[in-house]
Amino acid sequence: MRFGLGWRRELGASILANLDRIDVVEVLAEEHVHADAKGRRALRFLARTVSVVVHATSLGLASRDALDRKRLDAVARVIGWIEPEAWSEHLSFVRSSGIEIGHLAAPPRCQETLDGLMRNVDTACRAIGSLPLLENVATLLDPPMSEWTESEWICRVAESTGAPLLLDLHNLHANATNFGFSAEEFLDAIPLERVAMIHLAGGRRIEGDRILDDHLHDVPDPVFSLLARAAHNDVDVVIERDGNYPQFSSLLAELDRARHVIPSVARNLGGRAARAAGPARPAPSLTLGMTPEHLLAHVLTSDDPQAAINQLQIEDKEAVHLARRSFARKRNAKARRVV
Repeated sequence: MRFGLGWRRELGASILANLDRIDVVEVLAEEHVHADAKGRRALRFLARTVSVVVHATSLGLASRDALDRKRLDAVARVIGWIEPEAWSEHLSFVRSSGIEIGHLAAPPRCQETLDGLMRNVDTACRAIGSLPLLENVATLLDPPMSEWTESEWICRVAESTGAPLLLDLHNLHANATNFGFSAEEFLDAIPLERVAMIHLAGGRRIEGDRILDDHLHDVPDPVFSLLARAAHNDVDVVIERDGNYPQFSSLLAELDRARHVIPSVARNLGGRAARAAGPARPAPSLTLGMTPEHLLAHVLTSDDPQAAINQLQIEDKEAVHLARRSFARKRNAKARRVV
């Protein structure tokens, strides 16, 4: 097992000074798509110095829409410069029919999304040369028009794509809290032997006692408890921190805590209960000529989302409000960076 951190510019010097305690670093692909010659040399130096994996956030693999070729080529170039040990993306969509959502949105968990995911994973694999690790995502809005639970979705993704999994335990903790299911039962239901990497992160409580996964806080105790249940010998564990950085000694202490959790793990993966995904549940029918993804993109971005909310039969209005506000902040932050 290896333990590491997400590579962030603010943490770079401290990471390089503590490689005796850091086994692997995770580089965000989109932060380096415009790297100049000096930046590319720095990335190659990093990959020669420590084990590196690449994490992408902009492709939107879990979608009926085909991948944006320019974005895929940009991620492929970064991976080509670094030559990492592995790369990953999310089980999310980030745009639909020309609508840019601004961040990772959980798609409807249904056969049409799975079919699109398989096509997009194949396209990405052909462009990059290897399958991505596929990561579960956090959401404030339970995806409407879903036919499967999240654990059923993960089982079907693993079986259909053949790709390894990246299990984000804070995303799991957030969703279990927000939607009232058992994170432990989720872990018992999915194929943990297919998990090649685990993410740890922290978030915060917001209105309605929901959890927002913002990567700005320490890893909470329940996530370490899930790590003890989920980890096995052949997995990398990476802590993600995107801001509000503590003293670097605190991040190292979190890595040490993760290491100390692992020896107590009972690694009897073969003895888990059968993971039957169950039959698909029929989703409500749509009367407008839009896909569920496109309608959900309208819910998350438009000034007047009510028609799309009605079509998708979303009853949790508070979740809609919180999700719309969260995605608006993400879009505004990206717009400020561009300016």
